[in-house]
Amino acid sequence: MIRRLKYNEIDFEKYTRCLENSEQRKYSATKDFLDITSSKQWDLLIFNDYEAVMPVPFITKFGVKLVVNPRLCQQLGIFSERDDIEINNMFLDFFEKKYLVWHYAFNDINHFTRSLKQRKNFLIYPENYELIRQRYSPKRKRKLRLDSEVAANSEIKFISFKEAKEFIVKHSIGARDTNDMTKFLKIFNALDEAALLQIVAFIYNKEIINVLALYTDHHTIALLGTFNDKKYIKFSGSSVLIDHVISENIDSKIFDFEGSEVPSIEEFFSGFRPILKKYPILSKSKKELIKKFFRMK
Repeated sequence: MIRRLKYNEIDFEKYTRCLENSEQRKYSATKDFLDITSSKQWDLLIFNDYEAVMPVPFITKFGVKLVVNPRLCQQLGIFSERDDIEINNMFLDFFEKKYLVWHYAFNDINHFTRSLKQRKNFLIYPENYELIRQRYSPKRKRKLRLDSEVAANSEIKFISFKEAKEFIVKHSIGARDTNDMTKFLKIFNALDEAALLQIVAFIYNKEIINVLALYTDHHTIALLGTFNDKKYIKFSGSSVLIDHVISENIDSKIFDFEGSEVPSIEEFFSGFRPILKKYPILSKSKKELIKKFFRMK
């Protein structure tokens, strides 16, 4: 039996236990991450006594509750000890009947009887770093070979979010407008205060020229953002930073590239020879949402 719980009705101890012991475990479904990215606007669907769970984030527009994955929250979906297609189908049916779904991303382990749209993500699973590096594409290996002058005058350094903030604002290309940028910065700041954010910079002649924003926990390192000074693109600082982070963590943590549907970014990620992991989504146009809204009334 599927039940719907409001945020203040959730037993977070049971929720966390189910998530951490699940086959599908994703950092983006952890309470801390989801609280920050959704501003605590999420419901929870549960099967029996937290045998399976499905977080449902939402926003409210003109008094109407719309389901949408928050910024930086790529995958959610159903979490259980073993992925069960029949239970997943029950969640999906309940979810579509009870909610107006604008955009919701399940996780790459979830399977359903019916076919859903899919998007791409890229992961590198824990393994010996030298074996992983051997698989990099020839182009990526060339990009990692810094010339002697750059190598002598550059360093990789972890810096504070405060130190990186101005650079991130100046070199962000993902935000649509000032308001959008403000919301991203608010999330980064909250993750930083929760000790869930790392900022690593490539510094050349004492000047920051590349920055990675990373989520980190005991299971995962996730690439939340890449920021580059285009004047120094030939240095391939982002490649050097990603390789450094992989080398420092891949023996025990998954490296999550957070995917992309942009061909140039997909090509960049593919040079590290990650594993392609597709995940199902539900996505509706505004016209489809309006039609469903009147059917649900």
